[in-house]
Amino acid sequence: MVEISELFRNHSSLGEVAWMGVRSARLLDVQAIEKAELNESGLRGDHARSGKRAVTLIQAEHLPVIAALSGRSRIAPEILRRNIVIRGINLTALRHNLLCIGGAMVAISVPCAPCSRMEKLLGTGGYNAMRGHGGWCAEVIKPGRVAVGDSVAPVYDNSVD
Repeated sequence: MVEISELFRNHSSLGEVAWMGVRSARLLDVQAIEKAELNESGLRGDHARSGKRAVTLIQAEHLPVIAALSGRSRIAPEILRRNIVIRGINLTALRHNLLCIGGAMVAISVPCAPCSRMEKLLGTGGYNAMRGHGGWCAEVIKPGRVAVGDSVAPVYDNSVD
């Protein structure tokens, strides 16, 4: 019989950075980027935050779900106002663990709830379309360079409580 702790560590593959974006001030549009330094305040070029909400992550596989729930055929990542789109590994399953993204390390901390702007950007029902699919906030544990195409891998030796 397999222990539940072992099941928590099993993933079919590593993840990958699919897209990245920054905005220089809180209400400005998100601009796509190919690479950036990730430091304690988030991605260089993004408006400054620190602590458990330094960088926002969203699952690429959730984009079609949000599109379907908001009555759209497709959603561009920049509309959702998250910093990094990750595909291929379940971010929810990695909560309370460290995660290597390119040359940096983060700790997934809290759900990234949608803001009221989603109702305007996605149309009526946009806020509710994102509930449960809005991604995660993360704290930067080790600064480093991150780029589209970089691998995303869990680190289980230093789990976060």
